[in-house]
Amino acid sequence: MSKIRPSELRTERSMAAKPTVNTAESWTVWKKSSMAFVGSDGFSIFDSNGKLAFRVDNYSRRNKYLLGELLLTDVDGRPLLALKPQILSLHEQWNGYSITASFKTHIFTMKQRSILKNRDDDVEIFMHTSRGDTAGSKSMEEADYRIQGCFKKRSCKIWGRSGKLVAWISRKMVSPLVILDEDVFRLIMVPGNQCELIMAFIVIMDRICRKPFNFMMLCH
Repeated sequence: MSKIRPSELRTERSMAAKPTVNTAESWTVWKKSSMAFVGSDGFSIFDSNGKLAFRVDNYSRRNKYLLGELLLTDVDGRPLLALKPQILSLHEQWNGYSITASFKTHIFTMKQRSILKNRDDDVEIFMHTSRGDTAGSKSMEEADYRIQGCFKKRSCKIWGRSGKLVAWISRKMVSPLVILDEDVFRLIMVPGNQCELIMAFIVIMDRICRKPFNFMMLCH
């Protein structure tokens, strides 16, 4: 894939259709580490002004049994959230932890609704901050967030507990006739939501809906 510059990423804001939710912000997600090593895997997330906001530099293509945890960091590399896969989970469960000083606090559990692999993705997120329950308790039957659509095609929406649209992703355009490949896409967020939390959901979705790594991409 050719090199993408933040200034080029901003051009799409004036070319694409306006979001359907008033004042929603269009961010850019680039599935590449900001460390810029050859063949490096990760995420670089640019805000609506084209400035680097979040990073994931320790992303790995390894199997989740060998993966360990992923770290979502701020622009300076300070860890904000740790994302860990649940071993031996039929629902592709992941757990998210906030990081403060030397402490980690379990704040959410994310998993597929069904063990069946369907064409469309359907994922639930249960928050732990307001309830001290576990994901299997009766009080958590209703998810706080739900993600529906097809992540591999970069077409899915994130819904809140009240049924309101929180964020959605779509393919990114650099001109009316040119659409970038799936490694660069739009993340549109409704104000009032935690940006780092929504981005953590996106990183986990990429693992749950991962596609085989294409070695030929390294040669581009």
